[in-house]
Amino acid sequence: MKHIISKKSFRLVGSSKVPGDKSISHRALIITSMCIGQSKIKGLLESEDVFATMNALKKLGVKIEKSNEYWFVNGVGLFGFKEPIDYLDLGNSGTGARLILGAIMGSNIIANLKGDISLSKRPMDRILTPLKMMGAKLISSNNEKLPLTIKGPKEVFPINYSSKISSAQIKSSILLSGLAASGTTVFKEPNESRNHTEKMLSYLGANIQSKTLKFGGYRVELKGNPVLKGGNIFVPCDPSSAAFLIVAAVICPESKIELHNIMINKGRDGLFKTLKEMGAKIKIFNKKNIGGEEIATIIAEYSQLKGISVSSKRAPSMIDEYPILSIAASCANGKTTMHGISELRVKESDRIKIMSNGLVKAGVKTIEKPESLTIYGSEVAGGCTIDSELDHRIAMSFLILGLISKKPIKVLRPSTIQSSFPNFFKTMIELGANFVKA
Repeated sequence: MKHIISKKSFRLVGSSKVPGDKSISHRALIITSMCIGQSKIKGLLESEDVFATMNALKKLGVKIEKSNEYWFVNGVGLFGFKEPIDYLDLGNSGTGARLILGAIMGSNIIANLKGDISLSKRPMDRILTPLKMMGAKLISSNNEKLPLTIKGPKEVFPINYSSKISSAQIKSSILLSGLAASGTTVFKEPNESRNHTEKMLSYLGANIQSKTLKFGGYRVELKGNPVLKGGNIFVPCDPSSAAFLIVAAVICPESKIELHNIMINKGRDGLFKTLKEMGAKIKIFNKKNIGGEEIATIIAEYSQLKGISVSSKRAPSMIDEYPILSIAASCANGKTTMHGISELRVKESDRIKIMSNGLVKAGVKTIEKPESLTIYGSEVAGGCTIDSELDHRIAMSFLILGLISKKPIKVLRPSTIQSSFPNFFKTMIELGANFVKA
């Protein structure tokens, strides 16, 4: 499939199933691999990114098998990863690469990691710097990017680390390494990033405490050498994937869709709050707590949106949703400015630049700055071709924009969508989207 053409559509209607959360799926596989005993995972996202993490863990000696709707992981403990014979290929998965670097620290092994073209451009120094402080030896021929070689130390040192940016990947890598340390590892960040790692570690037996600091910031303390025991993990539906369907319903006339078991916990609900501030008709109900994660049913319907200013403080809770928020902003009355989003420049692509350039192609006025993006809502002309740049969220975002543009939008290299939302095309067609494969 070389491209998908998205044409003007009306009345997206129905109830759809959204795939399992990608962030939790990666963590479920990695953390249960560090447990003693067998774990059972339900709802795992079966996508290219998650399978890349799974295959890397198998090369590290972890037995992972599927039976019916469950995945079973036989953990090897904190120090039990085996030295892999060949490269651990993480494909496009930045989460998989960064978390595995931390997880294998206690096993005193040498491992070589690589990724695809996109992942090999993404910075790893933000992870490598603290891991070196904890004793790791690292070699990279690509300016501290993949491919690289890591040698775990004989002894992992606990550290007290303050990150300049709020990042769940940095936090998780340090905490997973800290599990093998003799002593207490402390991590601090400016604002609380998604906390799935803390919740899952606590559930499986780690001694971990976190708190919001009095004058701002977030702090986590982890005592090393816990006994993690296997357990049952439920993976809720991914709010980042649900975001595409929700925005599609909000901007397409006469639309109304219903989604079930969507995660809505504090660290992941930023887009829902932002859309409501813009005037979106979004109803969240049937709230439940499963395994420490909040889930709910969401109904979204067509709405008249208004432009707003989105604070930088909201970025940690919606860092993956800015591309699709940009699509909503394109349909809003007035201008929308997203502040403090420089982190988007080092995702699978430079998402600020690509979204801005793509929107201009489609007839939408934008102002791009190093840490912000301003979008002036208007009638969307479309009639353009967008290269996904091998970024799944860019591809899906412009396919959604094509649903309301005057002329079709063609998105190149859409196969990258398989990394996070394998059934996206089928799901959108069933709701009523006018997509054509070519």
